Amino acid sequence: GPGMRRNAATQAAQNLHGFEILVGPYAVCHLRLTQQILAEGGAMPEDGVHVYLTDTLDSPKAVPPQYPMLYRQLGEEHQRAQKVKAQTPILVCMGNPPYDRQQIEAVDEGKQRRKGGWIRFGDEGVDGRGILQDFLDPKNELGVGVHAKNLYNDYVYFWRWALWKVFEDKSSPGIVSYITAASYLRGPGFAAMRRLMRQIFDELWIIDLEGDNLGARKTENVFDIQTPVCIAIGVRYGPPQPEQPAAAHYCRIEGTREEKFEALLRVQSFTDLAWRDCLPGWADPLLPTSASRYWEWPLLTDIFPWQENGMQFKRTWPISESLEVLQRRWETFLNASNRKVAFKESRDRRITGRYPKLDDSGSKDTPLANLSAGSPCPQPSRIAYRSFDRQWALVDNRLGDYLRPSLHNGHSQRQVYLTSLLTNVLGEGPAAVVTALIPDLDHFRGSFGAKHVIPLWKDRQASAANLPAGLLEQLAAAYGAKVGAEDVFAYTYALLASPRYAQRFWEELTIPGPRLPLTRDAALFAQVAALGRQLLWLHTYGERFVPLGKKPGKLPAGTARCKVGTPSAPEDYPEKFSYDEATQELHVGKGIFEKVRPEVWNFSVSGLQVVKSWLGYRMRERSGKKSSPLDEIRPQVWSFDDELLELLWVLDATVDLLPQAAEMLDKVLASPLIPASELPQPTPAERKGAPNAADMPLLDFTHRLDEEDESPE
Repeated sequence: GPGMRRNAATQAAQNLHGFEILVGPYAVCHLRLTQQILAEGGAMPEDGVHVYLTDTLDSPKAVPPQYPMLYRQLGEEHQRAQKVKAQTPILVCMGNPPYDRQQIEAVDEGKQRRKGGWIRFGDEGVDGRGILQDFLDPKNELGVGVHAKNLYNDYVYFWRWALWKVFEDKSSPGIVSYITAASYLRGPGFAAMRRLMRQIFDELWIIDLEGDNLGARKTENVFDIQTPVCIAIGVRYGPPQPEQPAAAHYCRIEGTREEKFEALLRVQSFTDLAWRDCLPGWADPLLPTSASRYWEWPLLTDIFPWQENGMQFKRTWPISESLEVLQRRWETFLNASNRKVAFKESRDRRITGRYPKLDDSGSKDTPLANLSAGSPCPQPSRIAYRSFDRQWALVDNRLGDYLRPSLHNGHSQRQVYLTSLLTNVLGEGPAAVVTALIPDLDHFRGSFGAKHVIPLWKDRQASAANLPAGLLEQLAAAYGAKVGAEDVFAYTYALLASPRYAQRFWEELTIPGPRLPLTRDAALFAQVAALGRQLLWLHTYGERFVPLGKKPGKLPAGTARCKVGTPSAPEDYPEKFSYDEATQELHVGKGIFEKVRPEVWNFSVSGLQVVKSWLGYRMRERSGKKSSPLDEIRPQVWSFDDELLELLWVLDATVDLLPQAAEMLDKVLASPLIPASELPQPTPAERKGAPNAADMPLLDFTHRLDEEDESPE
């Protein structure tokens, strides 16, 4: 009745506490809460609404600043907030904290305050250890140190604060409910965070609202942001039970923004949603599995245990489609009045720095600041910039922040790299692509590239394969024939290169990390590997897995033809391109390419439309990010018709082979499969780069199931 409502409103007003750092929202919150309490007939607390103007992440022991007399009330407000942080027991913590991963540019280093407050840095002058370390300390043990940077996000600080405030050093029950970015559900860098959540809570419910506008599967967001979000409700019913991981439940709400809001409005209790149990491990993703056989298969990252990041320059000007452009950019850089601005310094690369060469010599190059105006340009190298897109780069350790010496140490004329999304969600199209060139960080689809490069070999001699010890021998015993590393690589690629793979395992792949169905059928393994060799030859532009009688680098002509050559006059340099599906013509400026099939034009890799991307990087106004005034130096004449034809021919042949690849995948899935439990597990040493010679036996990897020899390369 009315009396109960009044009492409830009065009690709520007394027990409710809120923190707000911005004056505007703070004032609005005061007004609305006051209105709501009075509307319900409740009585206001004597000291007013318990909403405090404060930084939640400040230490509960922090000494309040000395405010002038005019602002004495702010000092009193700060003291009230500190008392709540330090002394007031909290049963429920809920909110929508901000999400932002702070990235400080080199020019702001030392000037800009790092976020995280007490949670990240602890009490100054005491121990210097923030409680965020509980999300960081176990990272090496869990094998996710490279991804730890993703934890430096506002919403992660607030999660750690809530777990501390509601549960730390207490045996009482409690609830935390946040709507935040959803990256902690699956991101490898959040493994320790998930483990602590499972230690503290008894049960955890996740409502995935999706909303990713940057990844491979684009969905509408409930907010005007591009980051996917989720609602989490974590509950502890009594004393902690740290030996038993929390039972985690998951549901996903799909549709438009309006449909998602409508679905949420209909929820009155937990039973109104269809929950699925999440993976049970302490640090497992907070995502559900299914009864599919898929989960029995080995992870791709267990078959090829060494994965590496692609090269990350942190600036775009050392990369171009044109050798001539790189030379002009270098000369312009050397003659710049402000080399620092032209270079685009970062935390790890400055023009005054001396950095080791990439040639294993141990020597260091002259700092960029000390070079004379006529210094020779570093030797350009071809790199794998995006899927099927080869560009030129000044691969000089002074010009790129992270150029991956481990990849250079293992590079050779026999090396080949597979790239995929190993820690992010795959979209439609091939689940992997390959290249004979050292890949860029974002090679696979133009973003989310960390730890997504799998080299076939661990050394320049191609004598140590990126495979667990004993795997080849075990497969040879199963098939009754020798198996080489190239065979396993080719078999893998034939299955992952088929768009059918992502289609068949769409739901399973929401948990990152493709798994490999490995057939027990020797004849089928050989057939799949043979198809994989053909795809590898095509997708490395004829440079690897060259068939007998074929010349390296020579591709078969496809159906596409150049009908009208693109003019080379500077004034005719293409500014745009278009495709006419009715005539199957691709127009590049004034150039015309005919017999370009729609399947070729629309070919995509997890949302990256290959032909559009390739052309976009070569228009007068280049697509993508710009890092420096040097990026404005562009090609003066068009000279890319032959390269475009090669790309179209590679995709022509690929499109023709995709039905066969889909058929092979179906045959493999219908055959008896080898579960992961029967295969050797990689050791920690095998998950690293090139080993010492004494650490790895030399195996004969030259045998091919079709008993053909590789053409000399």
